[in-house]
Formats: sequence, C-alpha cells, structure tokens
Amino acid sequence: MIFKSTKTRIIIRILLMLLTLTLCSWVIVKGWNVYLLLLLPTVIYQCTEMFRFFYKTRKELEHFVESVRYRDFSRHFDVKHAPEDVQLLREGFNNVIDTFKSISQEKETQYQYLQKILELVDTGIISYDEINGEVVWMNESLKKMLQLPYLKSISSLEKRDSGLYQAIIELKPGSSRVASAKKDNSSFKVLLSATAFQTGGRTFKLVAFQNVNAALEETESEAWQKLLRVLTHEIMNSVAPISSLAQTLNSRLAEALPDLDNKGGAVDDLQLGIETIRRRSEGLLKFAETYRNLNKITTLSLQRVNAFEIFENILQLMQPTLEQKNIEVDTILKDPDLEFNADPSLIEQVLINLVVNAIEAVREAGEPAISMSAFVNAEKQTIIEVTDNGPGIPPELMERIFIPFFSTKKNGSGIGLSLCKQIMLLHRGRIQVQLNPGGGTSFVLVFPAV
Repeated sequence: MIFKSTKTRIIIRILLMLLTLTLCSWVIVKGWNVYLLLLLPTVIYQCTEMFRFFYKTRKELEHFVESVRYRDFSRHFDVKHAPEDVQLLREGFNNVIDTFKSISQEKETQYQYLQKILELVDTGIISYDEINGEVVWMNESLKKMLQLPYLKSISSLEKRDSGLYQAIIELKPGSSRVASAKKDNSSFKVLLSATAFQTGGRTFKLVAFQNVNAALEETESEAWQKLLRVLTHEIMNSVAPISSLAQTLNSRLAEALPDLDNKGGAVDDLQLGIETIRRRSEGLLKFAETYRNLNKITTLSLQRVNAFEIFENILQLMQPTLEQKNIEVDTILKDPDLEFNADPSLIEQVLINLVVNAIEAVREAGEPAISMSAFVNAEKQTIIEVTDNGPGIPPELMERIFIPFFSTKKNGSGIGLSLCKQIMLLHRGRIQVQLNPGGGTSFVLVFPAV
C-alpha cells in the first residue's frame, strides 16, 4: 500500500511537469515571451521538488539499508515530524525493522535457551571448524572436566593432552570411542561421540565428552569380585580335601612307622613328601582366604570423621616404623576442624595401606619424606593426599596398580590397592594416583560433596 501511494505521487509529479513543459513549448511557438517568463519559475520549482523528493528518498533508503546491514534494529524513523513526501516511506521502513527485530529476538531467545540447556548438562561439548580447527563453542561442563578456561583452536589441545587430541581428530562423525583424558597429573576415561553439520558453507564437527571413569571402575570392580568369588570357592573346595588327606596320611604313616622298613630312607622321603603336600595345601588355603577378604566389605558405617584425628591415629600406629627407618612425615591441614562422611575403620585401613606403600617407596631416597594432607576443593569434595618422594611409578604401570594380584613389590600380594579402591567405591568416591613434577608419587582420595 505504501509503495503504491509513493508510485502515484511520482506519476502525478511527472504528469504535472510534462504539462508545464508542454505549455512552455506552446507559448514559445506562439511567441508569447511574457508568459514564458511567468512559466519558467514554475518549471524550476517542479524540477527542484522532483530532485528533493528523489534525494530524500535515496537518503532514507541508505539509512534503512545501513540499519539492516549492521543489524541496528534499535533505529526508529520519525514519521510524525517527517516531510509529507517521506512519511509513508518511513512508516514502511519502521514496519520492516520491527519485523526484523521480532525475528532476531526470537532467534536470540532460542539461542540463549539452547545455550542454557547445554550449560546445565554434565556432558562436555565442543564444536570446531574441520578445516582450520577454530573452536566456535565449548560449554562450561567441558571447561571444568578438562580444566580448560579457553581454547582457541582444537590443535591447542595437542600440547596439553596429545592422546586425547588424536582420539578427537581420528573420531569419525556418527561413531563413539573411549579415550583417556589428563587432569591434575592423573587420567580418567571419557566416552567421545561425534557428529558433523554444515552451515554458511563451512563444515563443523561437534564432539561430546562423557566422563565414564566411575562407571567403568564400578563395572570393573564387580567383575573382579565375581572372578575372585569363583576362584576362591574352587581353590578352597579343591585344596581342602587334599590338605585333610595329607594330614591323615601323615598320621597313619607315623603310626605305621615302627612296622616299616626304612631301608634307604624311603619312608623318610615319603613322610617328607606328604608333609610338603600338607604345608603347600594350607598355604593355598590361606592364599584363597586372604583374597576372599576383597568380597567381605559390602556395607559401611558412615559417620562424621575428623581428618586431624584420623591422621593422628595413623601416625601413632606407624611411629615406631617411621622412626626406625628415619622417615620424616608432615601433616598438612588448612582447616584443623575438617570433617567428612566416612567409615573411620575402613578409611584408616586405606591410609595404612598407602603409608606402608609410601614407606616402601622411599626406602632408597636420600632424605625419605612422606606427607599427608586434607582439604576441601572448589567442588566441595574432601580431598586426602598421601605423597612420597620416592622414584615414582613407571607410567606404563599407572593403570595396572589397582588390579587385583598385580604388585610392583617383589613380595607383594597385589591386594592392598585393590582393597583401597573397593573401599573408596563403597564411599561413592575414588582413588587416583599422580606422578609429581618434582619426583615421587601422590595417592589422592576423593570423597563426594555432602
């Protein structure tokens, strides 16, 4: 309607100008020069008004195009105080700008809504350009998961965690895989899922990160418990009769010894063999009984535990050994009144195992030292660390030390750290191992926030 009105006004102006010029021509033909002088001002006025009309229209159009180009939808064209020639045009521009503003606000609302949803989920998400690697978006969950406040390019991740970077680059859209990610000198398992999309002629890859470390550890622990139950049951059922039979044969042999001819020491050899069978059978039974302890801890007696009192109990128990081996022990507590929910007897058992391992680790250190610390992190989790200045654990063994039966010690049973892990899983927490930059090892116990 607006443009139709403008078109009508232009046609009228042109017709009036043609009429005036025709009249001027007729006057010139007739030689009425006096009347020509009267018509010339009218012609000049009409040309001037036509020029002003098109110039104003052009300027108004320039302002409108500029608003659209720079998305300045806050601009409003004054209709009330505008010249009559451009009032209808300005009204039309205002209507178009209001429509753009409404569409833009709707898209912005949808974007903010989607962004808030993605910020609330626990899954980490990152999107980057597949051609130049530019990171266009990553949510807060991923920043916390990887402790990355900012990432300009996906290639920047290679310096921090080359293994995770390679896993992301090699991951094909539509597929998933489990990879290791580094955090605080330790590692955890993440499930990577990828997809790809195109927009604006560019191809983007979107990768989701889901921390599955706790789920994998729990599944792994359940699998080991089932295996241990089967092994210990079969070993004890098979060996117990052998041990009993060996003991019976030894007793019967002792009774019949006066009637036997021990020529050449045959009876002595027989007696020694039966005794060896009995002794080794009892050893296997004790072995099976020891590993059966892994399955005995199924419930907790949770209560508020004071970290300072726990440390004092451990130091009092281990003091003779520490003094004998000349090992210095430091306890670090930012808050002496720090308390957390735990089963005190089981947590003391965990700390005893860790301190015993630390004593073994520092036996060849020049100035052996062990430290125990406790604090609450930014996520309100209680953290307990046992650190030594020993040679550290070889990186290739880091993921194997919590497996039952595996031990780095010559005479180790491989049950201590497995038991520690099971106890922490029962507490809904976790145990981690870290290699310290200056040397040595730290075992970290993480208790959930209350």
